Amino acid sequence: MIPWPPSRYRNRFMQPPGSFKLAGFHEGRRGHTGPSDSLLDPTALGMGREMRIVESLRHQIVQGGDNQFLRIRRVFDGPKEIYRIEIEVPELGYQRTTLLDGDALEELLAYDEVRDAVDARLP
Repeated sequence: MIPWPPSRYRNRFMQPPGSFKLAGFHEGRRGHTGPSDSLLDPTALGMGREMRIVESLRHQIVQGGDNQFLRIRRVFDGPKEIYRIEIEVPELGYQRTTLLDGDALEELLAYDEVRDAVDARLP
């Protein structure tokens, strides 16, 4: 019987397809004993994301020029108020549409520079 020629590839262990790293898997090595707080409370991730969206909208509204159109409309009334904020810059072909709840809209309008810009740009 003739043996197979030796392989030119090193014999490595391959991970099967579909094996992914799990969030919080390595935290036990850093001194944590349990899963991370974000895994226990999924709303903790949402609060940070909401603040980043409001801050991004604030920056874009304040930095926008006179050629920027701004519309704020209420989309849903109940069970929770949802508002649609549209920012459009026709020269650039740019349009941003963001849905916010009433609390996030109040946080956005709490900034004086945003309120002034909104009053100046709303039709």
